Amino acid sequence: MLKPIAVLLTCQLIGEALARGLALPVPGPVIGLVLLFLLLLWRGTVADGILDARPQGMLGGTADRILAMLGLLFVPAGVGLIDHLGLVESNLLGFGVVLLASVVVTLTVTVLAFLGVERLMRRGERS
Repeated sequence: MLKPIAVLLTCQLIGEALARGLALPVPGPVIGLVLLFLLLLWRGTVADGILDARPQGMLGGTADRILAMLGLLFVPAGVGLIDHLGLVESNLLGFGVVLLASVVVTLTVTVLAFLGVERLMRRGERS
């Protein structure tokens, strides 16, 4: 389990170094994720190897275990929210407007993406 974690952390480290070193506007972990994706495309699924991304493989199994614990990362944010409840109360209207606007934008983008994919699928059926 240590080798797949080392692969994940190395990709993130390289991504962080590239983002900071080149002053890129993209977060380092996102670059690291793209690097991991390219590495997996290059190497493919290697049976019983470190880069086996299948759920029963080394990398896939490790990633599944890490994702299963992802909820723990929300605990500090929840504690911080409760700690600053007075600040939230004083800005409740602003939070409500931002929350409503983000829901509307998310739904709009989702519908537009769905319609775009549907249009591409229809175009592919005609050819």
